[in-house]
Amino acid sequence: MSLKVAINTRLLLPGRLEGIGWFTYQTFKRIALNHPEVEFHFIFDRPYHQEFVFSDNIKPVVLFPQARHPILYYLFFEKALPAYFNKIKPDLFISPDGMLSLSWDGPQIPVFHDLNFIHNPDYLPWLSSKYYRARFPRFAGKACRIATVSEYSRADIAKTFAYPSDKIEVVYNGVNEAFKPVSAAVAEETRREFTGGCPYFVYVGSLHKRKNIDNMLLAFEAFKKTDKEKHKLVIIGEHMFGSNGLQKLLNSMAFMDDVLFVGRLYNHQLSRVVGSSQALLLVSFFEGFGIPIIEAMHSEVPVISSNVTSMPEVAGNAALLVDPHQVGQITRAMQDIVGDQKLRNQLVENGKVVRERFSWDKTALRMWDCMSHCL
Repeated sequence: MSLKVAINTRLLLPGRLEGIGWFTYQTFKRIALNHPEVEFHFIFDRPYHQEFVFSDNIKPVVLFPQARHPILYYLFFEKALPAYFNKIKPDLFISPDGMLSLSWDGPQIPVFHDLNFIHNPDYLPWLSSKYYRARFPRFAGKACRIATVSEYSRADIAKTFAYPSDKIEVVYNGVNEAFKPVSAAVAEETRREFTGGCPYFVYVGSLHKRKNIDNMLLAFEAFKKTDKEKHKLVIIGEHMFGSNGLQKLLNSMAFMDDVLFVGRLYNHQLSRVVGSSQALLLVSFFEGFGIPIIEAMHSEVPVISSNVTSMPEVAGNAALLVDPHQVGQITRAMQDIVGDQKLRNQLVENGKVVRERFSWDKTALRMWDCMSHCL
């Protein structure tokens, strides 16, 4: 009889794949295709798109309610899932968003991408924060093994939840193959389209408190006072909770008009804008991994990032690392990138080596190894 593995795929949303959804897509597409002997049950909480049924050994199912709120999380994971599992009797359940079913006794593996919600509870809406802080320690207690995306997060999970470090598998993240160097002609065309031909720094991510947007803007404001090349700052991402104070800061900036919010961009358009930039800025207070860092490396673009949490581990020697609390350090890094061609070239060359550590093929192999311990 073939093995049955159930996967929480509720974040596979057509046209809206973000962090965890993208991890789910890239990792479990490969695992399903590489293991035709296994029967995979992809569990959605809304009508699914056929593009996510990657192979004949995948059985998609929609369970209700749609889990988009703590009360609905509870109903989905503690009522709907166990009822379905009692019917199909899976050998293993994997949850890329970290949420398990405490009401089902079979082996389960969560992917804990980071524990930001434990360390910075005020970064989330009150009810979500309360739910995560109450439930995730119990999910850890229920887990057969835990997967995570960096050595930093592994150490954090082991310490915070008193979970055995040797049962936490670091699977890392990969990078979309759309990210690659762009030609001078494409870079010029992209600058014309987005910044009126001006060079620019780029930020990719949500406008979330932990992403340190305020200090990034203050650093850019200080940088502009000595900028002779009319640099812009292009911000790619969508407003999230906690970004309401942003407009007030922008209104106080002398160079507010040089900050361009372009909303979400996807795949080739996103890679084109990253690849045509002067440098990527990712100076977050907290990251479990920081995928834009390796996207920039594949685009052969220099990186300015933070010297805290997982970012030094992912960036290695291919980024200028700054204290995210020190606006002056972020400003100086921007000045160094613009003023020193040799430094820019060295960071790009270092990035070509560092980026080889990370790929979705490697992620899938590591994830399968993690699963094998519980099957």
